[in-house]
Amino acid sequence: MLEAFWRRVFRFERRKARDGDVVLTLRRVYILPARAGMAFAVLLVLMLIGATNYTLGLGFALTFLAGACAIADMVLTVKNLAGLRLAGGRAAPVFAGDAARFEIALHNGGSAGRYAIRVRFGTDGATEHPADVPAHGSAALALALPAPERGWLRAPRIRLETRFPLGLFRAWSWWQPDLRVLVYPRPESPAQPLPVRGAASEEGHGEVGLDNFAGIRSYQPGDPLRHLAWRQIARLAPEDGGQLVTKHFEGGAVAELALDFAQLPPHLDLELRLARMTRWVLDAEQRALPYSFRLGHHHYVAALGDAHRAACLAALALHGREALP
Repeated sequence: MLEAFWRRVFRFERRKARDGDVVLTLRRVYILPARAGMAFAVLLVLMLIGATNYTLGLGFALTFLAGACAIADMVLTVKNLAGLRLAGGRAAPVFAGDAARFEIALHNGGSAGRYAIRVRFGTDGATEHPADVPAHGSAALALALPAPERGWLRAPRIRLETRFPLGLFRAWSWWQPDLRVLVYPRPESPAQPLPVRGAASEEGHGEVGLDNFAGIRSYQPGDPLRHLAWRQIARLAPEDGGQLVTKHFEGGAVAELALDFAQLPPHLDLELRLARMTRWVLDAEQRALPYSFRLGHHHYVAALGDAHRAACLAALALHGREALP
C-alpha cells in the first residue's frame, strides 16, 4: 500500500529495460539529507522552539511552510533520478597508458526534464560529468578511465547523484554497465627497423629500378616530387601530423615483411617483445607494406587494412590473457 502511494506520488511506471539497459526504479535510488539539509533542519527546530515560546502564529505558519518546502524538495530530488534509463555505448580500443573512454547514454521518457545530474565512476579521484536530460530526450556522456596495462578493461560501477532542485537532499544510485575496452600493448619507443627480408634495401629501393611498387614511407629530402603519394596524404588528418609520404619501389625482387614473435630475441622481456611487435604493426600499416603475422596459434597471411591491423593488435593484447575478466 505504501509503495503504491509513493508510485502515485512520483508518477513512475514500471518499464522493462532493453538488453543491456537499466531503468532506475525507486528501489535503486537512495536519498539522505545533505549538509545544507541538516543545517536547514536545525533552523526549523529553532524556529519551532521560538514560535512555541512566544506563541507566534505567523512563526508556526512560516515553520510549517518551510518544512513543507523541504518535503517537496525531497520528493523532487528522488524524482530527478527515478525513471531514467541507462544504456551503454561504444568503447574504442586504446593503447596501454592512455585513457579509455566509455560512452553511456541517459534516456528520459518522462514529460519533465532532469537537471544537474552528476555522473562519475565509483573510483577514487574520478572526474564528475554534469548532465541535463530534456523531457522525452537523451544525453550522451563519455567517461574516461586510465588503462595502465594491456588486456580487457571492464568499466567499474558508475555513480549518479543529484541535489536538484534546492540542494537540501542528495539522491544517488549505482549502475554496473556491461562495458569493456580492449587495451593494446604500448608501442615500443624508439622504434626498431622493420624485419624486411628480400632483395630490397631497408629504405625500400631496389637494385634494378622502379619496377615494383613496394609501399609508402615518410618523405625524405631529395625524394622526387612525382613520387609523392597524394591519395595517402589526403587521408592523413592534421592532428596526426599531416606529414608528406612518398611511394617507394623495388627493382626485380619483392621484399617480404614477416612479423614473427618467435623470431624476436628470447632474452627480451615479454612485454617488450609485445611492444616491439605492436610498433612494427603500426609502422607497416603507415608505410602501406603488406605484412604477415605470427604469434602463438595466431597466424595471418600478408595483408593490409583496418581489419588485419585490429586482428594483429588484439592477438598481442590478449597474449597470455585470453580469459575475460
